[in-house]
Amino acid sequence: MRVAVAGCCHGELDKIYETLALAERRGAGPIDLLLCCGDFQAVRNEADLRCMAVPPKYRHMQTFYRYYSGEKKAPVLTVFIGGNHEASNHLQELPYGGWVAPNIYYLGLAGVVKYRGVRIGGISGIFKSHDYRKGHFECPPYNSATIRSIYHVRNVEVYKLKQLKQPMDIFLSHDWPRSIYHYGNKKQLLKTKSFFRQEVENNTLGSPAASELLEHLKPTYWFSAHLHVKFAALMQHQAKDEGETAKATKFLALDKCLPHRDFLQVIEIDHDPSAPDYLEYDIEWLAILRATNNLINVTARLWNMPENNGLHTRWDYSPTEEAMNEVLETLNHDLKVPFNFSVTAACHDPSKPQTQVQLVHRINPQTTEFCAKLGITDINVSLQKAKEEHHLCGEYEEQEEGGSNDSGEEPSEYNTDTSALSSTNPDEIVLEEEEEEEEEDSFVSAHSDLNTTSLEPSSDLASDFSASFSDVRILPGSMFVSSDDTSGSPGSGEGKPGEAVESGDGKDLTRAPGKRLSDESVPEQRKKIKRRNQAIYAAEDDDAA
Repeated sequence: MRVAVAGCCHGELDKIYETLALAERRGAGPIDLLLCCGDFQAVRNEADLRCMAVPPKYRHMQTFYRYYSGEKKAPVLTVFIGGNHEASNHLQELPYGGWVAPNIYYLGLAGVVKYRGVRIGGISGIFKSHDYRKGHFECPPYNSATIRSIYHVRNVEVYKLKQLKQPMDIFLSHDWPRSIYHYGNKKQLLKTKSFFRQEVENNTLGSPAASELLEHLKPTYWFSAHLHVKFAALMQHQAKDEGETAKATKFLALDKCLPHRDFLQVIEIDHDPSAPDYLEYDIEWLAILRATNNLINVTARLWNMPENNGLHTRWDYSPTEEAMNEVLETLNHDLKVPFNFSVTAACHDPSKPQTQVQLVHRINPQTTEFCAKLGITDINVSLQKAKEEHHLCGEYEEQEEGGSNDSGEEPSEYNTDTSALSSTNPDEIVLEEEEEEEEEDSFVSAHSDLNTTSLEPSSDLASDFSASFSDVRILPGSMFVSSDDTSGSPGSGEGKPGEAVESGDGKDLTRAPGKRLSDESVPEQRKKIKRRNQAIYAAEDDDAA
């Protein structure tokens, strides 16, 4: 099965699908599936734009609304997770996943599905320690704090994923698992992105929650985005039991969708030829959702997941065969994800822009149907009840104003003014209000259930693993840039599992590195380096095509 993986999409669906079409014409045939690693930006209208945590000048409608309205249809089944620059009100309608447009499926806050027998899991958002142990309390209209906290990973989603026992083929996260850079060509990474050096050396770059999941799930492939650079690594896991075969994870991070950036990779994935060619629910995951339904929390209060410490009557929610069979019976042995997409919000009309579209906290019929079928609670229904009874959606703002912090963690040392932009990194624009765009806290609360240790590479062979993924830069006509664009980029080598796409004149594009739009001459002597995904949106003068 041929699977395409995209890094940060930033709403550029037209360009991504055009690039896929070009890859199909120049490659080995049709692409069966597209996986997107966050910052998808499923923006339907002007109200959705206001729910994106970016400065107003970067709130562009892009092209998703055409797929939402039915004007266009995704030419290939597309599965994506959320990042930290999303139409959060739209994705919040689908906490357990669902269709955001025909042929475009969102995995939810966390989720697992199957396609042609390939098991695909993912977790949306990015890690931020001070929100990690809170519930999903945010709801539209967001304030200056909740517009950011809405996409912060929560411990309950990580806890659910850690109940999985069956093998995972592919896993998606937006931010990188912490320490994964030790398993690839770290020298090349720091040459390309020198401003990561301090965090890499301190082992604070990336998500400790994702690192914990990587250690537990040990998927065959793990794909990420967020840091806007292509990076491959090979992590060899240690066998826990004697006689057990040690597993290895092939990690690949990709860039954002821009001309001459490594934002797309096509790989061959082994699949079950007898499996159906439509999206299926994963029975183990459904059983976990049902078992953990009582763990739903819609408040901003800090809480810990159940563990074997004498305080909880149950701490293991891994489903039994009996529990999974019960779910199968409930679904009449039909695991096909129903195509029940419906339009829930007005769609943008370029001829009639609506600048004052009201923000509404919606209950999506897809989620209603899914929860009723499985017998679980719709988080948004609980949120609406809580809001009516206790006005909990304003709880976070009150805490912020009161200056309280009962997490046992130090408050952030950075200011939170979204109106300003940082020019620390010449390739990027930093949202100063976005705390996660600043340097991450290098610790986790002692009360957190994160117990990850620093990972060390088991072999020097991982340093050359990037050659497994070919340097594919194929561009449709709409993405070509002028010869004025600056600086060449280091090639990542020629590969076999990845695709070497030839140009029309027969030249191998993997042998001729394309031009980069970034300036690599970054001073190394800075004492404090702004943190991850500082390349959220490159400056307009750098990115102009």
